[in-house]
Amino acid sequence: MDLFFSFIVPVYNRPNEIRELLDSLLPQTYQEPYEIVIVEDGSNLSSEEVIAEYASKLPITYLKKENTGPGDSRNYGMRHAKGNYFIVLDSDCILPPDYLEMAYRSLKKEYVDCYGGPDTAHESFSKVQKAINYAMTSTLTTGGIRGGKKAVGKFQPRSFNMGISKKAFEATSGFGNIHPGEDPDLTIRIWEKGFQTKLINEAYVFHKRRIDWKKFYIQVNKFGMVRPILNKWHPSTAKITYWFPTVFCLGLLFSLVFALMGNTFLLLGYLLYFVVLLIDSLIKNKDLEIAILSMVAVAIQFYGYGRGFLESTLKINASNKNPQEIFPKLFFKTT
Repeated sequence: MDLFFSFIVPVYNRPNEIRELLDSLLPQTYQEPYEIVIVEDGSNLSSEEVIAEYASKLPITYLKKENTGPGDSRNYGMRHAKGNYFIVLDSDCILPPDYLEMAYRSLKKEYVDCYGGPDTAHESFSKVQKAINYAMTSTLTTGGIRGGKKAVGKFQPRSFNMGISKKAFEATSGFGNIHPGEDPDLTIRIWEKGFQTKLINEAYVFHKRRIDWKKFYIQVNKFGMVRPILNKWHPSTAKITYWFPTVFCLGLLFSLVFALMGNTFLLLGYLLYFVVLLIDSLIKNKDLEIAILSMVAVAIQFYGYGRGFLESTLKINASNKNPQEIFPKLFFKTT
């Protein structure tokens, strides 16, 4: 089939991020027509002036709506897009020059109605951002589920870098109103409709993440909270591995207790794990400070996710209410 790509980018109070993203679209090597649909999601800090600077350089459609969250904004953008294949990006992403060309080549060789690409850190990112990127993408921490390895089984695309055909969007009605967690929920529903997904390893993005340690904890804690909700909605996708961060944290607590009692065997196991992380991050980032910060990031990631997962699991199983009533802050109103 002939592919006409529409980038779909929701933005909320982030004009500087949109500038960086649009700058990265200027040198794209892809020669065929495409469009960029930017959806202003009820921002107080508008991106309109920034986008106007690129109106003569890039094929941009700029839409404004009330604040209903990123999932609904992506749906809004896809409903108004001209293309037959949508590429959903977060506003804090930067693209390499051959991004579109790599996505196009892969889809022409092996077409699927939904794909995902990896994220990585740009050389200009701060050391904290690079450490968080390591924690979020390393096989030693997340097992490669965000595209950090080529063989990941049935790949679940993430909405910071996700392609979806117009046909699959119309069949599923797009993203739900949960956030975060709207991307795995959509992927599962895409599978249920009979569509295939895959990882395009070459179609990576530089994901800035715009976060400090506090924001990172809040983010991963929410990731942990939504996973039991997704397990409840889609029981066949529940995995024992989702318990790993919770078990890891509880095991660390027990190992400290045992160490105080004179048995340090378990604690030495945890020490060895973090030494392996340190060495792996040092090899990949070639910076000792980033490697040390990576261990901090992994500790925050496991504690935040593990705590959120355990608390959410207990609350869901102890209540007859639906998840939206139990966790109203994890759901947006839709248009």
